[in-house]
This record gives sequence, structure tokens and C-alpha cells, in this order.
Amino acid sequence: MKALLALEDGTIYKGYSFAGSCDTVGEVVFNTSMTGYQEILTDPSYCGQMVTMTYPLIGTYGINNEDIESSRIQVKALLVKEYQNFPSNWRSQKSLADYLRESMIPGIEGIDTRALTRHIRLQGAMKAAISTRDLDPDSLVQKAKAAPEIEGRDLVKEVTCKKPLLWQDGNPAPLNGGLDNFRWPDNNDKFRVIAMDFGIKYNILRSLEQKGCSILLVPADTDSETINRLAPDGLFLSNGPGDPAPISYGIETIKKQIGQRPIFGICLGHQLLGLAMGGSTFKLKFGHRGGNQPVKDLATGKIEISSQNHGFCIDMESLKDQDIYLSHINLNDRTVEGLSHKTLPIFSVQYHPEASPGPHDAGYLFDRFIEMMKADK
Repeated sequence: MKALLALEDGTIYKGYSFAGSCDTVGEVVFNTSMTGYQEILTDPSYCGQMVTMTYPLIGTYGINNEDIESSRIQVKALLVKEYQNFPSNWRSQKSLADYLRESMIPGIEGIDTRALTRHIRLQGAMKAAISTRDLDPDSLVQKAKAAPEIEGRDLVKEVTCKKPLLWQDGNPAPLNGGLDNFRWPDNNDKFRVIAMDFGIKYNILRSLEQKGCSILLVPADTDSETINRLAPDGLFLSNGPGDPAPISYGIETIKKQIGQRPIFGICLGHQLLGLAMGGSTFKLKFGHRGGNQPVKDLATGKIEISSQNHGFCIDMESLKDQDIYLSHINLNDRTVEGLSHKTLPIFSVQYHPEASPGPHDAGYLFDRFIEMMKADK
């Protein structure tokens, strides 16, 4: 089935749908990972975006029920050079095409992904439209131009949990009676952590649980008073999609939590923490998305190979008068990859330690959070 991809600047790419008829809009970005398409598809940080895979052959190992990062597919579309419809892996339970088709998410192959990626690198991430029904280039370009902007848009409300959840044995479980009747599980050996869900990945929750945490997942608009009443040992700020600036409710809660207990933020949580401490953010030209981003830990001088997925960044200059110091930098473009407070048990990173890049380069960050809670307790 023929498909057309039109960018808002008028650039057109031809392809074929391998997941049925489609008609959608979103921001086009690229990911340089060679594997992990299932995790990418279900990562809430991709809400509102079409993802182009730079690796040319996608679908070879199929889909399984274990490697998901949320309860559903989050991307607007998947764009690949060549789709493999006959997966070969002992864990595979269905094909990528079937997985996309079940959720009515477009899958397009035959796109010149090298040309598309180069165009995005030169011109920046931009809005686009895909269709198998409307194959008129001019019409599709107009649809791309009319698509909503990522900047200034609150995408968190589309991915946060609607009600609090208790993470137990690798799965989210609803609370009986809600927060009013909530009691932490009777286990004094575990640290009690509240995770603010701005679009959290399951593997972050798995990682915290493996480190000995009892985790309560709360909606993004949970206020500081509620967190204080629940009295956790630590507060975790999750990853999530889009522009951090419109998430005023989350920023306000974080402001009030500073100094109350240890805080650890990842990705969007890192950006929201920076905003809560008086900083500002800006949109990167084409973002960082992939499993091969080099990051330098300025305290040790060590280089970590990191997994990343973000389009916005903290402006370090905006925090120069705060009690904050730069802990990590990106070696490709020297942007901010980590912050730490000079006196309080608060730190954050822009990248994803739970994604096991390296494969274990960044695992120490979860240990650092545990040590902070242990010292505070």
C-alpha cells in the first residue's frame, strides 16, 4: 500500500505501509539505536512524535510481552528503510506489523531514512504528515503545517497515570481505596519512594525495585502536601515527553519538595528540576535519541555511553546564581547532562541509566539515590 510522508517545509518522501491504512501527523525525529524498537515504540517520551530508525533493517526479532516500557504504543508512527516480516527469535510472540496494526499505529517502509535523517540534522526536527489515503503532496504539506507544535504543549497529561499505582513484583497495581487509605507495605528493609509519573518507563521502576525500593507511582499533578502526608524516603522525577516549560503543576510541586527529602530526576524530570530551581530550558535542533551518546562525569572524568531520548535541554547559564553545579556534559555538543545540588541530597541526569547502555555504565546513579536516602533516614 503506497504511503506519502510530507514535512512542513515541503519535502516529500515516498514509501509503503506495512501496518495498514493510515493518516496521521506529528513531529519527525530519528533514533540511532540498532536494536530496541519495541522499547522505543512504548516509551512515553515519544508521545506526539514519528520515529525514524537509522538502522536499515527493522523487525527481525519480532515483539514479546516482556520488553515494553508502558501499557501501550506511544509513537505516532514508525518509519523504516526495510521491514522484516518474518522475525526469528525464541522470545518473539508476534510480528512488528501485527503489533502496530493492533494499535492502529502507522508503520512505513521504503523511506530513504538516510536522506530523511540528514535533512532533520541540517534543518531540525519538524512537523510532518503521513497518509495512505491522501497522496496529494500539496494537501499533505498543508496538514503537516497545521499539526500542533511540540513547544508550549503539555504532553504529560496524555501519558501520566490517571490514578496512583503501587509497583509490585515488576507490575503496576491499583490501590484499593486510593491515597486516602494508603499504607506503605510493611517492610522496614525497603526505601519508600514516590515516583512522579510524567511518562515513566517501566524499566526505571524495575531498577528502583531491584535496588530495594517500595514504589508508589502518582499522577503528574500530585501536590506537595499529598507527598508530605505520605512521607516517602525519597522522591523520584520521571522521564516524559515534550516541552517541560508548560508543566507548571509539576514544577510547583518540585519547588515545594526541595529540601524536604532526597530527589532524583531523569530526562524530563531532570529538566523540571532545573526549572523548579530557577533555570530555563531550550529546544535542541534535532535532539538526542539513541543508545550511543557519550557523556562525561566531571567528578571522576569517566566517559559513559548513554541512552537518550529528549528534544529539550537545560540552559546552565540560567542556573549560575543557584546552589547547583554541572555534574555531567554531553561530549558531542557540550550540553547539560547532569546537575547536583551543592548542599542538599538532590541530583538529576538527562540520560537514561535504566536503559542499560554500555551496558552498565550508568547503574551507579540508582545506588547514589539509595545512599542519599540511607543517609537522610
